[in-house]
Order: sequence, then structure tokens, then C-alpha cells
Amino acid sequence: MFMTRRTILALTAAAFVTPAFAQEWPTGPVHVYVGFPAGSSPDLLARIITEPLSEKLGQPVVVENKPGAGGVIGIQQMLANAKDGHAFGTSINGPLTTSARLVPDLGYDVAKDIAPVALMATSPLVLAVNGESPATDLASFVELAKAEPGALSYGSVGQGSGAHLTAELFNADAGIEMLHVPFASYAEVTTSIMGGEIDAGFMAPSAALPHVEGGKLKMLGVTSSEPFAQIPDVPVIAGNAGLPADFNADLWNAFIAPAGTDPAVIERLNTEINAILTDEAVQKKLLDMGWQAAGGTADDLSKRIAADTEMWGAVIDKVEAAK
Repeated sequence: MFMTRRTILALTAAAFVTPAFAQEWPTGPVHVYVGFPAGSSPDLLARIITEPLSEKLGQPVVVENKPGAGGVIGIQQMLANAKDGHAFGTSINGPLTTSARLVPDLGYDVAKDIAPVALMATSPLVLAVNGESPATDLASFVELAKAEPGALSYGSVGQGSGAHLTAELFNADAGIEMLHVPFASYAEVTTSIMGGEIDAGFMAPSAALPHVEGGKLKMLGVTSSEPFAQIPDVPVIAGNAGLPADFNADLWNAFIAPAGTDPAVIERLNTEINAILTDEAVQKKLLDMGWQAAGGTADDLSKRIAADTEMWGAVIDKVEAAK
């Protein structure tokens, strides 16, 4: 098709409208909603990222703590304040993958209401047992569980929690059956394993490490697909003791936006966050907390959300079918 000089100029001008808007944005403070209390791991992670992000954007980035419902309240508050284009959020995987199945009246549809921006960090869990457990490695633990189905117990912070679903995925893939014992906090889970009240639990490496060093706990395997830098000597569960090579149950934390956010703003945020995640000081801060810097495109995060929603949905189906 023949285009006049005027048409070409108009198209060229239009091509620069969105990037120009992204450079002008933000025009005021940026608010990042976190669905957990100040001082929690998701809160500290968000602050590690938002402090340098503020410098890059040239505006204050204010962390708004809105705890409740496992992180769901934070997303709800982000959406409620989305009108001015300066409301964003960080979220662990649950509110973006499993909460639609587990939380009544969720108040949002992830596919319709959430725009992925960037995967910030991932964190595996470790299978921890009492320091005096007869299980010395993953294979011997699985053998113990198979010898007497239902005799071994594991703790979590409740039905549908990351630790609970990870244990149920492990049960299914290992072909074993363990008794689930819910607790109010990870501290109680840890204390109960050390006290011999329960046999095992999946927990953050940073929570297990002090007790491993004191001989109270042993870490038999890590749920990431590759060894985790914080605990490089702990073997991966994937491909070990008869479990599938693709076993993976990472926790993750992502930066998100309300659906309808200008694509140029999302692209700018993604670029800035990825740059922040390459900083060695930021990577060390995250690793000291038990998180590994991630990154990637907004589309990468979208695919991760979809894949994990499908995987954990299948685990929830098995749990519900067994009731």
C-alpha cells in the first residue's frame, strides 16, 4: 500500500507516544501493596527491590502493608487504588495461583484483573526431619514412609498452605502417604519436629539452618530443580529416591500491576526491576533471606502463573478427592 509523507510522519509520531508516556511516568509517589505485615519475608523482599526502584523512577516508592488472607488483601487493595496509575503490588505465588480455589469471595480474577510485571525472586523449601531421625537421606525417608503408610506425619501452617501442598505433591510423586498435622505458625512446626511430635515438614532453608547447625534438624532434600546457593550441599529432590526429574515446588515473589496499566509502564518497570536484580548487593541481601534473584519478561511471569495454577490445581484436586 502506498503511504503519503503525512501518513508516514503520523505513524512515526504514534510510535513514540507510548515510550514518551513511560518516560514522563510516574508523576507522583508510586504505591506498592504487600499482603503481609512489616518485617515479614515478603515485606523485606519488597523493600529490597523498591528502595533502588525509587531512585530509578525519580519518585518515592511507598510500601503499603495490607496483611490478610495469605496475601490476598494486598492484591485487593492494589486493585481498589488502581485509578491513578500509581498502584502496584508484590505477591507470593499463592494469591496468583491457588487462592481462587481456596479463598471464598476472592474479589478478583487473576487472568482478567492482574497484569504480570516481573518475577523478582524464588525460594525453595527443604524437607526437614528431627536430627535423630533414622532417615539419613531422601531415599531412606521414602523407604520409612513406604514401610508403614500413614505412620509418618508432617506439619504445615494449614490447609492449602505452600508447605501443605508441597508435601502432598511429594506424597503423590514418591508414592507414599504421610499424615498432615496443621499448626498456627512455622515456629510451631519447627518446634514439633525437634520435639519429636511430628516427623517432618517442608520449610524455608533460612528457618531450618540454625537448627541444622545445632544438630536439632536434618535437611534431606530441596524442592528447587537445581541446588540452592544458600545450602549447596543439600541434594535436590528431583530425580532422587524415585521422584520424577521434573519435581519442582519453588515459592516465588512477583511484581504485579492492575490490568489495563499502560504497556509502556509495565515495560519500564520490568526493565528497571531486572536491572536491580543483577546488582550483586541486592542478590546477596535476597540470598541471606533465603531468596534467589530471578527476573525475566512479563510474559515469562504470565506463563509461570499459568503453569503453577495448573500444577497446584491438580494437587488440590487430589487432596479434595481424598477427603
